[in-house]
Amino acid sequence: MLELFPQGFEEVERPGAVELAAYTDEAGEELLRRSFGAAVSSEVRPDWEERWREFHRSVRVGPLWIGPPWERAPEDAVAVVIDPGRAFGTGSHATTRLCLELLLELRRGSLVDLGSGSGVLAIAAAKLGFGPVLALDAEPAAVEATRANAAVNDVRLDVRLADALASLALPQAETAVANLSLEAVLALRPRLRCERAVTSGYLAAERPALPGFRRLARREAEGWAADLHERS
Repeated sequence: MLELFPQGFEEVERPGAVELAAYTDEAGEELLRRSFGAAVSSEVRPDWEERWREFHRSVRVGPLWIGPPWERAPEDAVAVVIDPGRAFGTGSHATTRLCLELLLELRRGSLVDLGSGSGVLAIAAAKLGFGPVLALDAEPAAVEATRANAAVNDVRLDVRLADALASLALPQAETAVANLSLEAVLALRPRLRCERAVTSGYLAAERPALPGFRRLARREAEGWAADLHERS
């Protein structure tokens, strides 16, 4: 869906399924049908330009508040403002929240975000006192979004266009974060150069093992999981 509709799409949890909805024209509808084999279409209400904001709600993870720019963070929160118009996630997905829960428990130090997307995890880490923070992503649009969101949040990140799965050597850092997919985490595991790794993007039933690391903690929510690993 990100490849087809990089400008954004809606993800809604349904009983036993996840519904993905793209707001597009006839050409986009035809592309959707060719890609997935079947799709249901309906007319968009005239007030969609304002109503789309209803789908982007803020979340609270400990002291962190992650939300869109039109909402106001509580006075006692560390605010991470993410523009959902830039796609790649706003921090509300369970895997992002689980990674943040684990980061909150860690000793501060250098950190690399392998697949930064909109920059939620890298920006939150910088706000929590991690540093220096390096954010990598293979998508130019994600790099642009991370840089823009970092500027809005007034944090300093080293943001680079790089494919963590194809790079000859991964950057060295005390903590690595990889909220990707099970396949990507498994591909990264022999190449990590860190003391601790926070991994997610996979289901709770899946338990990736990292060679040379031991699992210290696990968080689960809504059928997803995140793990904290420490070099053994």
